[in-house]
Amino acid sequence: MLIVITYDVETSSPGGERRLRKVAKICEDYGQRVQNSVFECSLDSAQLVMVKGKLLKEIDLKKDSLRIYKLGKNWEGKIEHYGIKQSYNPEGVIIV
Repeated sequence: MLIVITYDVETSSPGGERRLRKVAKICEDYGQRVQNSVFECSLDSAQLVMVKGKLLKEIDLKKDSLRIYKLGKNWEGKIEHYGIKQSYNPEGVIIV
């Protein structure tokens, strides 16, 4: 299923920059960055539980924000994209 993860980590405190790097790294391990703090991830239920647990360990619930959108398996008709960056298909072929 397609999951969209967004976050806003407060970085004015000493630990904020560290939290921001860790949250970004976790998201990079599971999906594709489509905006600065927005990732699209193709995950099954077990992977979602795992990534959610990792992210909740890192963020400060009193200072940071984490949002997880579950778009499901029929996500293609739920996303509209306009602008310069090409649209990303998390279930498509990736050439390295």
